[in-house]
Amino acid sequence: MRALESLSTVDWLALSAFLACWGGYTWFSEHSRWCCKGLIGHLHSYRQEWAYCMLERELRMSDAALIGNLMGSVSFYANTTIYIIAGLVAAMGAADQLLKFSADLTLGGAGSRELLEIKLMLVLASFVYGYFKFTWALRQFNLLSILIGAAPLGQRDDAQVERYARRVAGAHNLAGDDFNRGIRAYYFGLAASGWLLSPVVLGVLSLSILIVLYRRDYRSATLDVLRPEP
Repeated sequence: MRALESLSTVDWLALSAFLACWGGYTWFSEHSRWCCKGLIGHLHSYRQEWAYCMLERELRMSDAALIGNLMGSVSFYANTTIYIIAGLVAAMGAADQLLKFSADLTLGGAGSRELLEIKLMLVLASFVYGYFKFTWALRQFNLLSILIGAAPLGQRDDAQVERYARRVAGAHNLAGDDFNRGIRAYYFGLAASGWLLSPVVLGVLSLSILIVLYRRDYRSATLDVLRPEP
């Protein structure tokens, strides 16, 4: 608690902007009435169509291969996050050397040892959050592969097939959404590292990440490709 008292007004403002950008964009992209208009919303409909097509195919090796490819991507991020977390823990043990390094910077440096540890904890918390999201997404993709293996064969006008397709697409959406949350943690983890330089850098990076995420999810050429033609 004494360490928190060392935070200046600018630090608190920058930290508030960081949390507002991360939490606000998460709500906007997942729970607001505009969420279905972005990449996440359009991918939900494509996953539903994929589930229907999968149930109509007798041979599903291609579906298993695609799920394996998705699991490989999630596993890569989960493994990489472990190394990042280990590096940050090691950095906290070398706080004195980091203080000497930051003292030569023109942006104000990291401040006291207690303040530096708080800043490192914010970066660490961001990547720990991402790790939990990646590992949970990986487990859900494993469950999705079981659902594909147990999927019945039939046409989409069958009530049983309709229910199973919704179950498969729902599990796929949950896994994909947690993977997106992990990626978002990477973006804002980079923004949190700017606090090591200056609270102004933290605020500017948080707003910059917010703009980048919004443009990619709602104003990108990729979204134009995914939108159904009128």
